[in-house]
Amino acid sequence: MQSILDKTMIASRYILVVFFGGILVALAIYALGFLKKLWKFAANIGDVADTQTLIDLLHLLDSALVASLVVMVAVSSYDNLVSRLAPKSSDDQEVGWLAAVDQGNLKLKLATALIAISSIHLLQIFMEIGNYDDRAVTWGLAIHGMFLLGALVLGLVDRVTSSSKKAGKL
Repeated sequence: MQSILDKTMIASRYILVVFFGGILVALAIYALGFLKKLWKFAANIGDVADTQTLIDLLHLLDSALVASLVVMVAVSSYDNLVSRLAPKSSDDQEVGWLAAVDQGNLKLKLATALIAISSIHLLQIFMEIGNYDDRAVTWGLAIHGMFLLGALVLGLVDRVTSSSKKAGKL
């Protein structure tokens, strides 16, 4: 009985494929929205002020960072939880980078991506400061500060655990 339960629990990880497939579909839809923004950006490039062009470019950059974040999480999670995406040979560079992405490393990459996205959003707010009230600006700064603090704590925890592992304490 225990063997059947163990095999069922291990096989249940394949249910995650549905979620990762859904994430890929959502990412494709998001890419279509990006192409729409890119087309609008290109069509209006000479008709808008430089400040608006920069804001629109920041929106495109923000979209690219969000898409990168989604891919990073989906691929790394699939590799860690469902099935190893092992290189076909020692020269295969296509998925070789996955070996360097452990859970601690992934958390730091995610925190860094969130900080970058938040920074872009804050820059957009500051460039259009007249469109925002003090409360919205304060909340934007507070949320960004929490992302920074969270990344700092994750970095410290990662450093402490890696030091402990090297010393053989964990």
